[in-house]
Amino acid sequence: MPIAHSELIINPDGSIYHLNLKPHQLAATVITVGDLERVKEVSKHFDAIELKVGKREFITHTGVYKNKRISVISTGIGTDNIDIVFNELDALVNVDFQTREIKKELKSLDIIRIGTSGAVQNEIPIDSFLLSQRGIGFDSLMHWYDNDGGDLAFAKAVSQQISRSKLHSAPYVVSCDQDLARKFQSLEMINGNTLTNVGFYGPQSRKIRIQPAEKNLNEHIASFNFEGHKITNLEMETAGIYAMANLLGHRAVSLNAILANRTTGEFSIHPGETVEKLIKFTLDSIVA
Repeated sequence: MPIAHSELIINPDGSIYHLNLKPHQLAATVITVGDLERVKEVSKHFDAIELKVGKREFITHTGVYKNKRISVISTGIGTDNIDIVFNELDALVNVDFQTREIKKELKSLDIIRIGTSGAVQNEIPIDSFLLSQRGIGFDSLMHWYDNDGGDLAFAKAVSQQISRSKLHSAPYVVSCDQDLARKFQSLEMINGNTLTNVGFYGPQSRKIRIQPAEKNLNEHIASFNFEGHKITNLEMETAGIYAMANLLGHRAVSLNAILANRTTGEFSIHPGETVEKLIKFTLDSIVA
């Protein structure tokens, strides 16, 4: 049955509503970045760029790196944008835009996040790289979809050990794709468990003029332990990426440049160099 025009919005030029992309313009390997300015920092390494498309905070460059076609797209900040980006990426490969019907043979994208993050364990050094084995969602995105709940035992442990208001959504936990993650394992890559929350200040227990509701949140996060697994870092997209990829049948992994340590109070003195190093590492690992 065709998908209604109100549910799948296609622009007059045949592109998807928010991303402004047409199906043939998307590569099967996709790098996501939060910052739209970081798109060109990735694509500057391409041997050739075939297109640059932009709308709102969603900027896409598709090109070739060492004979591998890759798209890099900015999601903006937060899991609300992840919901938009992942649904539209999936529609580009799995919906026939002419008939507006889901294709009989579904395709799976490889999606790699290159992002920045703050560590919550004091032994994690500034300017290190961390691969998120799990995304722990304090946002509510996954709860708006019909699903099996992810890793329920891990999520239950999070609820029991990290006290929060009853007004907050229940946590969910989803793992990365292990086959894809293996491409990025190296001596310089830390494996961790990443907590995703809905904001940068209060939701991560930062305060400037307004007191956060959970004043000891980071201490509780740092002391969490479930079967030897700790929470290593905080950011704003990974859990949503893993949830949507899992639900839609895509492979995803999140790679984090650790620019801050919330326990020691440190922040990188050369964040741009660290992100640039992670970009080059990611591209070379994709084509290895």
